[in-house]
Amino acid sequence: MRHIKIAFWGLLVLLSILWLAAEPSVFQPESFMALRGAMVQYSGVIAMGVMSVAMVLALRPRWPERWFGGLDKMYRLHKWLGIAALVVSVVHWLWSQGPKWAIGWGWLERPARGERPAVENPVEAFFMSLRGSAEGLGEWVFYAAVLLIALALLKYFPYRLFYKTHRLLAVAYLVLVFHAVVLTEFRYWTSPIGVAMALLLAAGTYAAAIVLLRRVGAGRKVQGRIASLHYYPGVRALETEIEVPHGWPGHKPGQFAFATSDSSEGAHPYTIASGWNDKDRRITFVTKELGDHTGRLREKLRIGQDVKIEGPYGCFDFDNGQPRQIWIGGGIGITPFIAGMKHIALERHAKPDRPSLAIDLFHTTADYDEAAIAKLKADAEAANIRLHVLVDTRDGLLTGDRIRAEVPEWHVASIWFCGPAGFGEALRKDFAAHGLPVEERFHQELFAMR
Repeated sequence: MRHIKIAFWGLLVLLSILWLAAEPSVFQPESFMALRGAMVQYSGVIAMGVMSVAMVLALRPRWPERWFGGLDKMYRLHKWLGIAALVVSVVHWLWSQGPKWAIGWGWLERPARGERPAVENPVEAFFMSLRGSAEGLGEWVFYAAVLLIALALLKYFPYRLFYKTHRLLAVAYLVLVFHAVVLTEFRYWTSPIGVAMALLLAAGTYAAAIVLLRRVGAGRKVQGRIASLHYYPGVRALETEIEVPHGWPGHKPGQFAFATSDSSEGAHPYTIASGWNDKDRRITFVTKELGDHTGRLREKLRIGQDVKIEGPYGCFDFDNGQPRQIWIGGGIGITPFIAGMKHIALERHAKPDRPSLAIDLFHTTADYDEAAIAKLKADAEAANIRLHVLVDTRDGLLTGDRIRAEVPEWHVASIWFCGPAGFGEALRKDFAAHGLPVEERFHQELFAMR
């Protein structure tokens, strides 16, 4: 989370400093309308800056993933940037329209306008001729963008509709690029803020084109085929094993991939619940019936069906150099730890003399399925991992105190958590209060792609 905050606030501060360097008179405006003009420019710079970075992150780029700590963290930043773009765009619109309303209501005097000086620069003159179109298009696309961003933030908006409507933001963004290029103060373009905005707008335009051409993650997609399906009724979860004979580069335990079984639904992210064996090229997903899509998978999937797989993504891979680890899987959050156990079992078989990590795995669940728990216990035994299964109604809730009682060496361990976000945050605060350096040793999967 620290790097997300650094990137988010760092971008806002950097753009603000560069803008202030180009507009130092904002601290002593000649009039309210001069202040209004400056604020329209500033809010426009911030809105387009954060929207441009959000567009780039939508491409799921590889290069910043390790620094952010995984694609899940990058998507959290993408969401923050989207919210910031929404808020600042509304402020931009209010600064633009508010004074006009105030003049119409008699609250402000209409400013006297003298004759505008002749524009000699042909590029600036061309931009001036486009101002009316840029203002009109920008206003209508602003309304559309506000609606699309708001829909993306609504958890109850069906994913299949979100998948289709969210792509329209790329179209809105391209129109807003035209709006920004034409209406940004022409003198800015020869200053550092102009250079920064030109780079951001160019990168965002490229990203929007890739999104509209449906080429996001194209280099990381492979064709797979469903080899087996197994349903666990007690936990309402479906285990899907997929053959990926060509192209899949392999994955680390704890990573995830996007799977497309129905083009109308689009790609859905799932944690991979299997280790990687290059001789038996299969990956496994375990999906719980939590929404409209996952609730229908059992009826829609069939053995032999083709599935597109994109990935792998994520840095929740248990690799931080700590020989003592505590794993915590809440509900369906157990899936990355299943992959971790299978990976360790494969490593133990291939290199039996290699020293193994000391790991305690806590699985807390509201549902119970005997067959699923039996497989979990077998995986733990094969990996030499100490397993603790807690059923909420039978054993009560898992707390930091219970974990510390079971693992006396907790203060030298790294903690890996996947499950409900609120539960993870509560454990994080609890361990921080007991002195664990959580920024370095508490790893939490933020598995929410919208």
